[in-house]
Amino acid sequence: MAKQTKNYNQKNHQKKFSTFMQKKLVLLFMAIILAFVILVLRITYINASNGSSYTKVVLDQQQYNSRIIPFKRGDIVDRNGTKIATSERVYNVILDVEVMLSNKDYIEPTIGVLKECFGIEEEKVRTIIDESPSSRYSILMKGIDYETAQKFDQIDGDEENYPNVKGIWLEDDYIRRYPYNTLASDVIGFTVNGNLGSNGIEAAYNSILNGADGREYGYLDEDSTFARTVKEPDNGNTVVSTIDLQVQSIVEKHILAFNETYRNGYTPGEGSKTTAVVVMNPQNGEILAEASYPNYDLNQPRDLTRYYTEEEIAAMSDEEKIEKYNQLWNNFCVSEFYEPGSTFKPFTIAAGLEMGVLTGEEGYTCGGMLHIGDHDIHCSNRQGHGAQSLKRSLENSCNVALMNIGQSIGKEEFCRYQKLFGFGEYTGIDLPGEALGLLYNAEDMDPASLATNSFGQNFNVTMTQLTAAFCALINGGDYYKPHVVRQIWDENGNLIENKNPTLLKRTISKETCDIIKDYMLGVVQEGTGAKAAVEGYDVGGKTGTAEKQPRGNGKYLVSFIGYAPQENPEVVVYAVIDEPNVAEQASSSYAMQLASDIMKEIFPYLGVKKSAAKEDNAG
Repeated sequence: MAKQTKNYNQKNHQKKFSTFMQKKLVLLFMAIILAFVILVLRITYINASNGSSYTKVVLDQQQYNSRIIPFKRGDIVDRNGTKIATSERVYNVILDVEVMLSNKDYIEPTIGVLKECFGIEEEKVRTIIDESPSSRYSILMKGIDYETAQKFDQIDGDEENYPNVKGIWLEDDYIRRYPYNTLASDVIGFTVNGNLGSNGIEAAYNSILNGADGREYGYLDEDSTFARTVKEPDNGNTVVSTIDLQVQSIVEKHILAFNETYRNGYTPGEGSKTTAVVVMNPQNGEILAEASYPNYDLNQPRDLTRYYTEEEIAAMSDEEKIEKYNQLWNNFCVSEFYEPGSTFKPFTIAAGLEMGVLTGEEGYTCGGMLHIGDHDIHCSNRQGHGAQSLKRSLENSCNVALMNIGQSIGKEEFCRYQKLFGFGEYTGIDLPGEALGLLYNAEDMDPASLATNSFGQNFNVTMTQLTAAFCALINGGDYYKPHVVRQIWDENGNLIENKNPTLLKRTISKETCDIIKDYMLGVVQEGTGAKAAVEGYDVGGKTGTAEKQPRGNGKYLVSFIGYAPQENPEVVVYAVIDEPNVAEQASSSYAMQLASDIMKEIFPYLGVKKSAAKEDNAG
C-alpha cells in the first residue's frame, strides 16, 4: 500500500511541473515574436527615412577600413652593393565619385584641382561621373611622383583657398626602376603586372624580392570617429648578385663598339646576328658579367624603336611583335645552343690524357683531310699542317689530329667525358630558360660523328655550359655550379643567407689541367689565338670557328675563350659572335679582338696578376 502511494505522488508531482514549464515556454515564445515584429518595423522605418545616410556610413567604412599599404619590392644590387634594380615610391590619384557628388558645390572645385595639380582633363572626369556616379574608387592616374604628391597635399590642407575640394585621395604605390637602363638586361630581367618578375633574377628570385602588403584599419571623418590601426607591410629582401657593375659596363661597351663598327645596316643585331660575352670566376662559378646584343632597356622592355623604324613596327601584327619581344628578351648565354667549334678541342685532349691513351709525346701528320666512313672530313687548313706534336695540334687547331685522338678515345669514353664536363645537362644556373643542348648517345654515334664531335662540330652546347666546363678544365678539375647571386639581405642590409659556391663534381686531375693550360698558353703565344694576347699578362685560351648548318651556306659562329693568369686562373672570358656581318665569316679573329679588348680593361681593374717577365721588368 505504501509503495502505491509513493508512485502516485511522484506522478502527480511530475504532472504539475510539466504544466508550469509549458506556460513559461509559451510566454517566452510570444515575447520573442513580439520583439522580432518590433525590430522589423524599426528597420523598415530607418531604411525608409534615413537609408541613404546609413548606406554611406557603411560604404565609407568598407572603403577605408581595409586600405592596402603596398610592400616595397626588394632591390637587386651588384656585388659591391650598387643598386641595379630598385622600387621607387609613387602615388595613384583616386577619385571617390560619390563623395564629390554628395554636394553640388564640390564638383567644379574638385575637377579644377585635378586639372591644376595632375593635368587630368575635365572630359575624363565628366565621363567617369556619367558612367560610375556611385563609384568609391576610380583610378584617374598612376605613378605620380613625390613632388606632385606634395603639391596636392598642400592644396588638400588649404581649407581657406580650397574649401570644397572633396573626394580626391592619393594611394601609395611603387614603380620598378632600373638606373642603368640596358645594363645587364639579360641577367636582371624586369617586372610585369606590378611585382611579377619576367626573365633574369627578377623571375628566378621573385618570391625573395616580394614581400607582403600591409593594411590600414579605421575610419575618421567629420561625423564619426573610429580608432585607426596600421599593420605595416613586410618589404621584400635585397638580392646581391655576383655581377660587377664595372666589369659589366666594360663588356657591354666593347660589344656595342663591335656592332657599331660592323653594322652596315644589318638588322637587328647590326654587327652580327648575336654578340655575347660571359665573364666568370673559375675558382667558384661566380658570373662577373653576362651580356648579349641586341639588348633592351629594362625601363621600356617593349620598345622596338632601337632596331626597327616606326613604319616597320606599324606594319607588324601582334604575333610578330610578340616574336620580336621574345627575341629581344632571350638570354643567348643561357637559352641558346650552338655548335662550339674548336673551343671544344681542349676537352677532347684532356679526356685522352686522363684516360692514358695520350701521353703528350704523340705525333700526327696532317694532309688536310681524313676519309672516315663515307665522308671526306677536312681540316681548317685544307693544305694540311704537316707534322704535328700533340701540343702543336692544339696550337694550330688541327682537325686531323683531333679526329685521330677521338678514334683513340672511342665513342663510349668520348660520350662519358662529354657528360662529365656537363655537356648535354643543365648546369643549374639560377636564371630561367636554361637550354639543354643536343649530344649523341654512344649507341647512335657512327665513326664520322665521333670524328666531327672530336673537334667541336655536330653537337650543341650553351655558353653557360662551355664556360662552366672550361673553368673545370683550368682550375684543377673542380666543376662549380655557375651562379649569379651570392647573398640575400633584408631591407636594412642585414645578411639573411649566403649563396656559397657549390662544387658539383670532380672532372680531371690537376696534372691533366696543368698540361692543358700549357697547351692553351701556347695557343695565344704561338698559335691561332695570337690576336687575343694582352700585353703584360699570361693569357691562355682557345679559338673557335663553327660552320653552321646547313653546311656550305657561308654562315659561321666564331668564338674565343681565354683566361689569366696562367698559374692560378682568376678570370675566364668567353666571347661568341654569331654570324659576324662581314664578307668572310669564318675567322675567329673578330671574337679574339673583342675578348682582348675586354681583358685589357678588366684585368687591371680586377687586380689580375701580371706575367712573371713583366713583373721582373717592372722591378
